Amino acid sequence: MDYVIKIIGIVFVAIAIVYILKPGVMNRLFGFFKKGNRLYVAVPIRLGLAVVFLMGARECNHVWVIFSFGILLLISGILVLVLGPKKLRPIIEWWQKQSVIFLRAMALIFLAIGVVIIISA
Repeated sequence: MDYVIKIIGIVFVAIAIVYILKPGVMNRLFGFFKKGNRLYVAVPIRLGLAVVFLMGARECNHVWVIFSFGILLLISGILVLVLGPKKLRPIIEWWQKQSVIFLRAMALIFLAIGVVIIISA
């Protein structure tokens, strides 16, 4: 299971690199999720990742790091479900209004999270 978590970390790093090189991709993704009830697509993805992280944490080098990410993913999936699109849409719109530098900085943080996941798995 630790290999699956490493692959997820590699995917996070790849996504972050795309966001750093082309921050407009992030805005288009936000635009996609902003329409209708598409935000609910994130729920099974986040909950699925949470299950993988929580079940695979004990096989990893740094159990508490992977377990913590699993808990954060679980909470975020539940929050998206509970809050719903009406309450989350203003947050998405706020992200879309941010500067390219800010979006690249957030992508760097996402890249660092991916690296931490790879190292910890």
